[in-house]
Amino acid sequence: YTAYDGVNAMGALAVSKDLITWEKKGLIVPQIPYAEFSRLAGSKGSINDKYLRYNLPKVTHEKPDNTLFVWDKNVIFFPRRIDNKLYFLHRIKPDIQIVCFDQLEILNNEFWQNYFLHLNEHIVLTPKYKHEVSYIGGGCPPIETKHGWLIIYHGVCDTLKGYVYSACAALLDLKNPQLEIARLPFPLFSPEMTWELKGEVNNVCFPTGTVIREETLYIYYGAADERIACASINMTLLLNELLQNTIKNEK
Repeated sequence: YTAYDGVNAMGALAVSKDLITWEKKGLIVPQIPYAEFSRLAGSKGSINDKYLRYNLPKVTHEKPDNTLFVWDKNVIFFPRRIDNKLYFLHRIKPDIQIVCFDQLEILNNEFWQNYFLHLNEHIVLTPKYKHEVSYIGGGCPPIETKHGWLIIYHGVCDTLKGYVYSACAALLDLKNPQLEIARLPFPLFSPEMTWELKGEVNNVCFPTGTVIREETLYIYYGAADERIACASINMTLLLNELLQNTIKNEK
């Protein structure tokens, strides 16, 4: 989940055996100031300028720079270990990054310093198409299929009406989820209904969860940050469409 103290938004972990009683484990992403992030991420070569622009400290808060951290949200674990490793997606704008590790205990300062020194190696999805050109971020937990891990995420495009959030789809490699193998060149769905266009935040379809019943994938999403809605699609049709849009991977 996202922990927010009024200034910083960070990925955190809570666990439960019955979905009623929860135990908070605390933050699992680093508390890294902007200056340290830009120094580490840029030390091994070029870095997308959007990382520096999107993650500038919020100037509206009168707090010391060392207590203003780069926002790191949209933490989503893969549902099982892969080759005995744990994986989770997270998002530092503008891309979706991936973390691979053995145990939670190793997510310490040394781990994250090395991670940011090689940030480009950990980017799994980057904005590519018009509907996601501004930035992207995680949405639903990865779904294991015979063709790959199905990722339903959100893509954001800046328009004259402001940011528009759409639901998007991609496939990651089953054995190595750091590799993208397919992506739809168009959104699964975008704001169209009145309650998607107008609300607490206008123009938002933000996917967050899924249920599969027989051949139908149900996608639950936030609509204009005010309502919870559900869209559905045939799984076979979606996967076939993705496989028509495979990615040549150079990693």
